[in-house]
Amino acid sequence: MNQINDNVIVGFGEALWDMLPDGKQIGGAPANFAYHATQCGLNGWVVSAIGEDALGLEIVENFQAKGLDFILDTVEYPTGTVVVSLNGEGMPIYEIKESVAWDNIPLTPELLELAGRTRAVCFGSLAQRCPVSRKALHAFLNAMPQDESRFRVFDINLRQNFYGREVIQESLERCNVLKINDEELVIISRMFDYAGTDLKKKCWRILEEYDLKMLVLTCGVNGSYVFADGEVSFLPTPKIDVVDTVGAGDSFSATFVSSIINGCSIPQAHMNAVEVSAFVCTQQGAMPTLPPALLAAVRG
Repeated sequence: MNQINDNVIVGFGEALWDMLPDGKQIGGAPANFAYHATQCGLNGWVVSAIGEDALGLEIVENFQAKGLDFILDTVEYPTGTVVVSLNGEGMPIYEIKESVAWDNIPLTPELLELAGRTRAVCFGSLAQRCPVSRKALHAFLNAMPQDESRFRVFDINLRQNFYGREVIQESLERCNVLKINDEELVIISRMFDYAGTDLKKKCWRILEEYDLKMLVLTCGVNGSYVFADGEVSFLPTPKIDVVDTVGAGDSFSATFVSSIINGCSIPQAHMNAVEVSAFVCTQQGAMPTLPPALLAAVRG
């Protein structure tokens, strides 16, 4: 693994395999996030756990081949999988297996050492469904330096029924950047009794209530917003021929945060994130190689 440096960017949470009808594919938002941060010129790390099984070994080999650094402790649970099947109309149905390795990420000295050198971390709600991983995440966030140059990104990623008010509340209190989509914002509004239908007003309310640096709202084909310091950036979603949307949101998060760290302004970082996520949607898989023009813009 590479030597830890001050540009460590961590994706914390689920490392798993999507078991598709035509074969398996590496999955999990943390790996996607770390991979794109690495492409942006930073030191991307994945923090998760694997089982003592062939699927776990394959995850290690996959991350090594992609040049990713990682902390993947081996635990006494099977490596995570998501079984993907098709219903009668051909639509995918996802079954996220429970009691798996990434539910049981251990708190170790190595993890706390990494936290002490981390510039940005991205985490979601899914990896907090089990108390073991939630405890490790909270300790990691507490061990990070608390100066203004650090980013604790809560990319909310609501999945199935694996979330609740307590986890969301604690995560909002511990993060300083929130990324959320319009559908998730509706769910959170109901959960926390945010009245009204104006999504922008709700974003400002959350930003102020939790003293966030920034709030990123994505609205699918209707564009995206970044709210920060009394200003808002809006960009339309590019019209493209979509091949695969898997991982596009993770590439958006990684590119936006990496661009800020690389010295870009918020509007430029927003533009970079939109362009990278649009490119990812034109490619097969969540981790394509970015073209040189995009890399140059992101690296500042």
